[in-house]
Amino acid sequence: MLSTKMIKSLNEQIAMEGYASFLYLSKAGWFEGKTMQGCASFMYRQAQEENEHMMKIFHYLVEMDAIPVVPAIKQPPAQFKDVKAVFADTLAHEQKVTKAINDLVELAMKEGDHATYGFLQWYVAEQREEEGLMRSILDKINLIGNGSQSLYFIDKEIESLNKATLKAESAGE
Repeated sequence: MLSTKMIKSLNEQIAMEGYASFLYLSKAGWFEGKTMQGCASFMYRQAQEENEHMMKIFHYLVEMDAIPVVPAIKQPPAQFKDVKAVFADTLAHEQKVTKAINDLVELAMKEGDHATYGFLQWYVAEQREEEGLMRSILDKINLIGNGSQSLYFIDKEIESLNKATLKAESAGE
């Protein structure tokens, strides 16, 4: 049985994951407006992943005989400074999510909630991957530079990264 505090905290995480999904969807739209389809496709996939993360917690609460709360989602920004700023912001957001997951793990440990602790381990690993991916993208953006022609190469690099990730996911890796 989940504690009232754990239920509240998991519902807050649902809201955080929902906001991330909307934020990445907004970024995808911004990229499409810049005709950067590779980056747009990447962000659409990220938005879908965040929605799946939200739903995973939602279903866990139901499974644990708790009531999930469908949150009101704050509207994300629709305009961004530039490509580098989009990915720097994405890394910062992922770091915020990582902290929230770590706080949930700490709460589960403190309460001796082994089921939730085990459930959250998937998120711990996922956040490590997400932060690493965003750092890698920022490193590539820094290597390519920020000139007008650089946008083409950044978009192609992100498109290649997205395709490789999709291929790995479909292969079950």
